[in-house]
Amino acid sequence: MAKFMWTEQLNIGIEVIDQQHRRIVEYINQLDDARSNNLSREEIRWLINDLVDYTISHFAFEESMQEEAKYPFFKSHKKVHDLFAQRVGEFQAKFEQGEDVTKGLNSMLVTWLFNHIKRDDADYVETVKAHLQRQTDFVEKKKGFFARLFN
Repeated sequence: MAKFMWTEQLNIGIEVIDQQHRRIVEYINQLDDARSNNLSREEIRWLINDLVDYTISHFAFEESMQEEAKYPFFKSHKKVHDLFAQRVGEFQAKFEQGEDVTKGLNSMLVTWLFNHIKRDDADYVETVKAHLQRQTDFVEKKKGFFARLFN
């Protein structure tokens, strides 16, 4: 599968979120490399689990920004995240049952992330940016709780 190339059109204009999205793209590409390079199941398991853990942490951070900014569609956005987590959980379960899910998971992740950034995330940008201008220390206050995202 071709690499998921980050392009400027994927930037939403909130640097901390753009950095996290770029890291998720790196994970997706590592998953593709793992499949292509025939890494062991244990190495692939670790990568899938790390990718999922990072992405769920990103979702929680993004949701905290939306909630504090009083984004009116926060609950709907969270439901989209929850459905994604459920779908990825199904891939993880199939992997644990011995299936090779890397190609299908990779394909789903590329499509989902691209569409999610361009549609769902684009919708909250204006509200969250306005909040961040008023609450300039938001990211610094969250770094302790969301340390995983900043290392």
